[in-house]
Amino acid sequence: MKARYPQVEIVVEASDIRVFKDSDYRDLGFTVSQDVSDADVLFGVKEVPIDALIPHKKYFFFSHTIKKQPYNRELLRAILDKKIELFDHETITKKNGARLIGFGRYAGLVGAYNGFRALGLRDGLYNLPKVEALTDLEDVKRELDKIKLPNIKILLTGTGKVAHGAKEILEYLKIKQVNDALFLTTAFNEPVYCMADVMEYAKRKDGKVGDKHAFYKDPSDYESNFMPYAKQTDFFIAGHFYGNNAPYLFTREEAKHPDFKINLVADISCDVDGPVASTLRASTIADPFYGYDPQAEKEVPFNAKNAITVMAVDNLPCELPKDASEGFGTMFLEHVIPAFFNADANGILERARMTTHEGKLTDRFAYLQDYVDGKA
Repeated sequence: MKARYPQVEIVVEASDIRVFKDSDYRDLGFTVSQDVSDADVLFGVKEVPIDALIPHKKYFFFSHTIKKQPYNRELLRAILDKKIELFDHETITKKNGARLIGFGRYAGLVGAYNGFRALGLRDGLYNLPKVEALTDLEDVKRELDKIKLPNIKILLTGTGKVAHGAKEILEYLKIKQVNDALFLTTAFNEPVYCMADVMEYAKRKDGKVGDKHAFYKDPSDYESNFMPYAKQTDFFIAGHFYGNNAPYLFTREEAKHPDFKINLVADISCDVDGPVASTLRASTIADPFYGYDPQAEKEVPFNAKNAITVMAVDNLPCELPKDASEGFGTMFLEHVIPAFFNADANGILERARMTTHEGKLTDRFAYLQDYVDGKA
């Protein structure tokens, strides 16, 4: 970035927990400082603590507010009160709404690996190390070379960056991909997986042919069609995006059904108490697995008899910090930084801007006003 845009002054905030050390930046000629309050634009990743927000600045970070998440209402209120212009990474998109940057691929990679790690530990098949103990993605693959899988059927939902990250792991393991018709009707003598898009596991309530784009705009006319898959799946990798008012994939009642076969869930999407009934809470990198007893509807040990083993870590890319940081930075340099110097020719910044310097929501995000006001 410094070579491409020499007119920009870049200051790096000092940190003792970042994967790249302060000295790494200094060695490349960057200024590292405890005080970045002079900066016009501040780039981060996680939510900025309310008391650390600097008024009248431009901020880029994941605010986790665009779905009206209750726990971050006060954060958005503070951003408006301090007249900050917020650009949420999730809102940096193409004209068609497709996201341009994110950590989805790395969440998918680590989430799928963690699911196989849980399988090995629970069933005594093998012992994969934690990703955080490994150097990088190549190290992860070397560990996967050591395992042998049983004849299980794996369902992967989604077709975005998260799902394709998980698919990279499945492909690396040379697991055979089958279409949904074969997956739902055939027994196999080898491990297989099926990648299901939303129109496979959701259907219109009136029986008419569904439309993916219509579903994304308004899912209220749809209901779950997930149970046929649940009756055939051993290991479910949830890599889909779940939007407001979309139907749940499976409910707690459906998980009690005698034909419900899923016994392992890697919930990369991690919507707590939401579309995947077994996800009671987010788990942690330190303690990534727990069990869900579908009959009692309560948490149990991850290897308890008749339990669904759950992996629901909500910060998976942190386990591959170097790869994830480099990948994210590359995307940001390619898609976002040029907009500062070409008068935002492609509308990247304008589409992403959630709040104005006057302390108001932009028109595109005006739907959040009732959330800010405490009415949603």
